[in-house]
Amino acid sequence: MEFTLPRIQKITKYATVSHFLLMFGYKFFSLFFPLFLIAKGFSLPEVGYAYLLLYVPIALFSPVVGFLNHKINPAILAAAGILGYGAYSLGMIFIQEQYLFYFLQILLGISAAFFMVSFRAILIGLPLENYNRSFGWFYSAPSYAAVLAPLIGAVIIWQFGFVGVFTVSLFFHLFNAVFCFTYLRKPSASLVDNGFSFLQFMGNYQKSIFKIFKKAILPFVLISFSTLFLAGFYRAFFLLFLKDIGWEQNQVILFCSLLPLVFLPVSLLIIKRLKKREGNSNIIKGGLIVAVFSILFGLFGMVLNALVFFKISIITAAVILALMIGKSIGDFIANSGRSSLLSRKLKEYPEEAGAIDTIFAPLGAGIGSLVAGLAIGFLDFSLLFILGGAIVLATVMLGKRLIKI
Repeated sequence: MEFTLPRIQKITKYATVSHFLLMFGYKFFSLFFPLFLIAKGFSLPEVGYAYLLLYVPIALFSPVVGFLNHKINPAILAAAGILGYGAYSLGMIFIQEQYLFYFLQILLGISAAFFMVSFRAILIGLPLENYNRSFGWFYSAPSYAAVLAPLIGAVIIWQFGFVGVFTVSLFFHLFNAVFCFTYLRKPSASLVDNGFSFLQFMGNYQKSIFKIFKKAILPFVLISFSTLFLAGFYRAFFLLFLKDIGWEQNQVILFCSLLPLVFLPVSLLIIKRLKKREGNSNIIKGGLIVAVFSILFGLFGMVLNALVFFKISIITAAVILALMIGKSIGDFIANSGRSSLLSRKLKEYPEEAGAIDTIFAPLGAGIGSLVAGLAIGFLDFSLLFILGGAIVLATVMLGKRLIKI
């Protein structure tokens, strides 16, 4: 069994394939999660809280997994995280009580920490030719998975209900765990240091965090974090915004399946253009793109609210698609740029760098979902997205000023 991707190293290739398989199994049903919560009787603020419950364990457990990566082969820990995703799918089949639902969200968050921290430690710790492009490939994997997984998941749900989609997801995760263990266990074995102590662990984190607060890194980290904060707005409420402007559930599913399909060739083009030493400028460019397109998206939403008869047209869908593609480009550039920057600046601490990098995404999205859930009570969807874009834009301006000081 051999997988080939054009002109990339084997480590990057296997990491990207495993990330793809993980997201493919997860995105069978994750697209419908906000709709699922609303159908279960969750209020709009509670939707935001549910995402926070998922993301907080990732942030809390990432440092723990970073320490374990010193003691245990990161590929084994990543495989354990994949099996955690499988356990989540299995648990969702038998879920009856609400407390079990909340427990499974926490389990999923911990599993994600095991997977993401371990894979980032592998990519940062092993010698790669081009960190920007390696992380570009790695971050593009969810886009590939999102091309078909939601459509396939929708068909399975239609035929067999959610039990069917969770069952298929379970088998994908079992296969992926075997794949990860088989192809990455040997090359990542060199990262294990059995003599590593807890005091060294604390010292490395202290040194890593101290480096992050230096002028050469902090402004870019703040910009990247602001884009992740805004991502929490969209993960919790973008689908609900589409329903709010009058789209039916099938239209929402079709549109959200079309979005990654269109973004796929765009992401490949971006990867080719990512330069080896452009991580810093990439973050600024990505932040500006995210801010502008989010503000434009919110303004367009206000137009839709004024023009009720114009809401479900091909032109409307095309404009929303273009704006979301633009925002996705910015997110992609900023995220890969942040990981590249941390991989270069914290190269001597790959496990800690992997954990710190992993903390940003769930912490930013989790806080963003929480704030959006609180703000949606007195803001409509359009104003919410405009506010988020304005926050990112202000952070970019602040970051550029800090760089010049």
